[in-house]
Amino acid sequence: MAAAAVAVAGGEDEDWPEVTESGRRELSLESGAALERRVQAAGGRFPRALGSLGAALRSLEVRGGGCAALREPGPVLGLLTGLQTLALPGCALGPSGLTQAGRLLPATLRTLDLSGNGLEELPAELGGTGEPQVVVAAAAAKKGSPAALPELRLLNLRRNRLREMGPGLARSAPALQELLLGGNRLRSLPGGLLPTDDGGDSRRAAPLALLGTLEAAGNELEELSPNISRLACLKTLDVSNNKLSEIPVELADCPKLKEVNLKGNALKDKRLEKMVNGCQTKSILEYLRVGGRGGGKGKGKQDGAEKEEMRKKKRDKNKKKGSDAEDEMEETQKLLVKVLHISENPAPLVVKASPSVKDVRPYIVCCVVKGMNFKPGNALKRFLSVQTKLHEDICEKRTAATIATHDLQLVKGPLLYDVRPPDELKIIPLGRKEIKAKDLLRQLQSEAEEQRKQKRRQNISGLHRYLQLLDGKENYPCLIDNEGAVISFPPITNSEKTKLGKTTSDVLLEVTSATSLQTCKDVMDTLILKMAELNRSISENTGEDLDSDHESNDTAGHENSGLEGISKTLPLVLEQVRVVDKDGNLKVLYPSKTDFSMVSSLMTVIH
Repeated sequence: MAAAAVAVAGGEDEDWPEVTESGRRELSLESGAALERRVQAAGGRFPRALGSLGAALRSLEVRGGGCAALREPGPVLGLLTGLQTLALPGCALGPSGLTQAGRLLPATLRTLDLSGNGLEELPAELGGTGEPQVVVAAAAAKKGSPAALPELRLLNLRRNRLREMGPGLARSAPALQELLLGGNRLRSLPGGLLPTDDGGDSRRAAPLALLGTLEAAGNELEELSPNISRLACLKTLDVSNNKLSEIPVELADCPKLKEVNLKGNALKDKRLEKMVNGCQTKSILEYLRVGGRGGGKGKGKQDGAEKEEMRKKKRDKNKKKGSDAEDEMEETQKLLVKVLHISENPAPLVVKASPSVKDVRPYIVCCVVKGMNFKPGNALKRFLSVQTKLHEDICEKRTAATIATHDLQLVKGPLLYDVRPPDELKIIPLGRKEIKAKDLLRQLQSEAEEQRKQKRRQNISGLHRYLQLLDGKENYPCLIDNEGAVISFPPITNSEKTKLGKTTSDVLLEVTSATSLQTCKDVMDTLILKMAELNRSISENTGEDLDSDHESNDTAGHENSGLEGISKTLPLVLEQVRVVDKDGNLKVLYPSKTDFSMVSSLMTVIH
């Protein structure tokens, strides 16, 4: 095929077999010497052959450590008008290349990962200090909309060298939900990020109205604007390890704020600093809320809060121990998990990943959780509800990642992560009889259509949404046990064979994604946090410690000693699981010592 050869400067032709498949929807380029050589031969950019994929390409990613030869995406980016995910972490993108790329970014982008590139400047569309230019693709895709990136949900700019950001991002990406800026040199948050009153123009008064996660840890922030309270959807704020000396009391007015990380800042208010170091988000917000009502600034505010605190203590003395006291105690306790390393496990579980999965669903992360207690009441139902909520939320209705859970006692390892043709892949889906994958999808599609008709809705149902993720796939991904049985068929279902039950105590967790390995890890971090919260809640409600067959009470008691403010419940035990390639080389080990960064403020991990 003609697209297989790329004409480059110097008259050389370079073979790019990855782009020869017409209508391809996903393209992952593996880092390494071969990719470096080919990109260098193409002038430090993507080859023109890539443009032959056109609007069909939905995801373009460089994975496995980046590509030091890639200095700019190149003009071919403007031809990929259907691109939804662009992930170029760990490359060598420079200011000049990105300045051009800003005008070429497809309006269809939902995820943009430019982390680890050493960027010092950005295109105006992403927060550069210049003025955003009209993007032709955006105008075509969103006629009448001034936004250059109207679909963008996630922007990852971690580990660059950014010193400042202008207002362009707030104008270009009004639907942004997650902004990751950690590890830069920012002295203030991007201009236009924090809403301000502006002559009654509501559109300009509330940019980034959907922003739920703002992470700017490890920068040089000196001030947090009081206008942060107008980020109505903000749920998670991480401004740890900056140069903040004061926290605006208006932070407590963020209506949906649940997680705040202010560690590593030299705060003047030592009482607040103590709360910050104790990771008491609820207490921090209550303290700010009280101190900001008629207290003015500085010492007056602090004194008002202290007086209110004393009055509250007096009221509490007259009350019997009740649910309020229990809630307050729970807030001061951190969740505790213990990681059992491969070297400590006599029979560690191993997952071998076939090279064939890279073109279908390349990323998988697994972990074993021991010590869950599903016996009391509706504990199992609560856990399954947590999984469903994560699928809707962090997994973006399974489009970003999919979770599968298995009773470890029913899993026959080692496991194989592979692909099978739709008419050869057989599975016993949850609550159903054994069926071929192609027949299962046809059956689910029919059921979903029937549901839509019954509800008389025009929008696509939940079943339709994730069934479409396999459109155009010649092979389907699956996890196979040592007996040849398919125990998971992501993103559709896992098997009745390894289904969780009330007697399940040891759980194999599996997260797969077509987006990125980090997405898998982030989902797994959150899932384990929720499991630890659930297990502690069950333990406290039943009045029992959750014991583990793999850890004695004496050992757990010794490890808990000296951990102030940490739950007395025995730790949830995690066993590391290795994912290896066909030759046995390690691809990913989870959990490693670098994992759990997203939930570090809520959980203590013992290695």
